[in-house]
Amino acid sequence: MTAAPATPALPTTRPAGCPFDPPEDYATRRETAPTSTVRCPAGMDAHLVTRYADVRAVLADRTMSSRGASSVHVNPDADLDEEVSPGSIIQLDGAAHSRLRKKVIAEFTVRRVEAMRAYVRDLVESHLDAMLAKPGRADLVADFALPIPSLVICELLGVPYADRSRFQTQSTTLVSTDATREENQRAYDELSGYLAELFTGKQRNPQEDLFSRLISRGAGDPLTMEELVVLGLSLLVAGHETTANMIALSTLVLLEHPEGRDAVLAAPERAVEELLRYLSVVQFGVLRYATADTRVGTREVRAGEWLVAALNSANRDEEVFPRADELDFGRESPRTHVAFGFGAHQCIGQQLARVELQEALTRLFRRVPGLRLAVPRETLVYKHNTLVYGVRELPVAWG
Repeated sequence: MTAAPATPALPTTRPAGCPFDPPEDYATRRETAPTSTVRCPAGMDAHLVTRYADVRAVLADRTMSSRGASSVHVNPDADLDEEVSPGSIIQLDGAAHSRLRKKVIAEFTVRRVEAMRAYVRDLVESHLDAMLAKPGRADLVADFALPIPSLVICELLGVPYADRSRFQTQSTTLVSTDATREENQRAYDELSGYLAELFTGKQRNPQEDLFSRLISRGAGDPLTMEELVVLGLSLLVAGHETTANMIALSTLVLLEHPEGRDAVLAAPERAVEELLRYLSVVQFGVLRYATADTRVGTREVRAGEWLVAALNSANRDEEVFPRADELDFGRESPRTHVAFGFGAHQCIGQQLARVELQEALTRLFRRVPGLRLAVPRETLVYKHNTLVYGVRELPVAWG
C-alpha cells in the first residue's frame, strides 16, 4: 500500500543570494495553489494563503480569530491552546480588542504623529552627528537603526531610555523562533515585571506620556494592572523591533540600488511605501483561526482550522503589483501593500513607523551621500530565525 504524501512544510527559506526576496515557493503557489495546506513548525497543519486578494479577505474576516497573531506557528515549542492574556491587543478579537484599540488609537493618528516629526528629526540628526564623529566606520544597526525607534517609543510611552537593556534583550527573545517555551516565558515575566513597576510609579506620579494617560483614562472603564502590562508590552516590543529592522534593511537595499537614493530624497513618502512592500519584514505571515466555516478563494475552510496569511507573498503578487520582484519607486498606488496587515488588527503604529523611516532615510543619505558597505555583502548575517526580518549588523563606511 502506497503511503499518502507528507504535507509540505511551510516555506521559510529565502532563495540563496537574494536576501530581500521571500521564499521562491510563494510565486509557484500563487499561480497553481493560492491556498494550500502546509505543515507548520509548531506541529499543526494550516491553510497557507498567498494571493493578495485572499490575504486581505482573510484579515478582514471577523470570523477569523487573531488568537495566534503573534505568529506562534513558526515556533516549534509553541502552545497552541494557550489562553489569550487580558490586554493582548494583538490576539484579542471583537469587543475586547476594540476596547483596547480605542484607548490608544488617538495617540497614533496622522496629526499626533506629525507633531512628533520634529522630535524624530532631531534624534536622527544627533545620531548622525555621533556616527560621523567616528573614524569613518560604524555599525548602522547599533549606532543608528536601533536607537532611533527605541528612543521614540520610549518618549511616547513614558519608558526611561536608560532602561533599554531591560527591554531590548527580552524583546529579542520574544520575537525569536528558536526560543524555547521556558525562555519565552522568562523573557515575558521579566519584561512584565519591569512594566508593572513602571506603571505603579506612574499611578503615584503620572507624567505627560501615553502610559500615564492610559491610567488616567480609567474612569468608568479602567484597565486592570494585568491589562496595562500586557498592552504596554505589545506596544513597547512592536514599537521598536519592526522599525529598527526596516531602517537597516532599507539602507542596505539603497546601498545596492544607488539610483533609489534620489527617489528617497525626492519623494520620501512614496519611496518608503515601496520599501515597505518590497521588504515585508513580518516574514512568516500572521496566523488566524477559523471560528466558522468559510471559503478562501475556491478553498473550503472549516471552523477550528488554522490559516497563515503570507504578507510577503501578497506584496509580491503580480496581479496587483506589476514586476513585483523589482524595486520600483514610481509604482502607482504604493500604499495598497499589506506590510502593516489589514482589517481590524492593522498595525496601530504604522503612521509613526512611516515618519521614522522617512526622516531616517532622507537625512542619512543627504548627509552621507558616500555611504557604502564596509564588508563584502556575502558576510552579512540576516535574521532568518526571528518573526521580524532584518540584518544583525550593518558595517558601513564613508569619506
